[in-house]
Amino acid sequence: MKIVSSSLALASLVGPALAGAIYTLNECVRGEGFYDSFNFENITDPTKGRVTYVNRTTAESLNLTYATSDTFILRADDTTVLNVNDTGRNSVRIRSNQRHHEHVVVFDIQHMPEGCGTWPAIWETKESGWPAGGEIDILEGANNVVPNQSTLHTSHNCSMPNNTLQSGTFITTNCDASVAYNIGCAVKLTQDDNSFGPAFNNIGGGWYAMERTLHYIKVWFWERQDPFVPLDVSSGAWMIDTDNWGIPAAYFPNNTECDIQSHFGANNIIIDLTFCGSWAGNAALYNASGCPLDCETYVNNNPTAFTNAYFQISSMNVYK
Repeated sequence: MKIVSSSLALASLVGPALAGAIYTLNECVRGEGFYDSFNFENITDPTKGRVTYVNRTTAESLNLTYATSDTFILRADDTTVLNVNDTGRNSVRIRSNQRHHEHVVVFDIQHMPEGCGTWPAIWETKESGWPAGGEIDILEGANNVVPNQSTLHTSHNCSMPNNTLQSGTFITTNCDASVAYNIGCAVKLTQDDNSFGPAFNNIGGGWYAMERTLHYIKVWFWERQDPFVPLDVSSGAWMIDTDNWGIPAAYFPNNTECDIQSHFGANNIIIDLTFCGSWAGNAALYNASGCPLDCETYVNNNPTAFTNAYFQISSMNVYK
């Protein structure tokens, strides 16, 4: 189901007195609506992963994506033993048809991919000309290592202060993709190890939200049973007020070292699952995570290890 509301019509009902952090629903995507709102990227993985991203026809025929009225599944192959000449494990990468400037996006996620060698992500960028239009990693991690990491990647001259009002912790503050092997300015959600991997799945998931304005970018995470999750988030409301959402997990403010407006353009939303590559497959990081063998050998030879390597998403709501 795909519902597109008229923001102008709703705004006229709200009245001129409300401003600031009030947003109205622009697009609600559920179940089969993901097929309408996203396209399948049958491309070579830019991160050099041990993966073959398949098109929609192949994904549906191999049951790598399927949907009900209120759930969308995106998963990887878990039956095939690969040889060294194969291009990689079959998986899926989808990109939204719409591009967004200032907006809020809320994901209701029941399950995320888990397993050694996995590198799942939900993020925003404009692929052509990257990193000129910026990149916002909302949900990302590798090899089951907790917690989630939310990161910005930009062109030159963008750094974050190390003392922003957030519950997470900066591990790097330079967002420039050309510096330090494109680590970006990364915030670990150190307040909640349930924000990623098997721990996330064991609690039934939760909600991730990102707000992008001309002045800041914020990321929030709420667990499924969090008594403080805002009602407009958990209910998928037509109208939201981010001022009532509390301290974000990650906060990237406009500052003298980074002009948000000039570093971020109209970007697509991307959901993907890759394997190994430049992060999950980094030998030191892979071994430090406690995973066996080397990443590519493990991914090649152990298909059943990826039975739980799937996204189960109830909805994606975009607000403007």
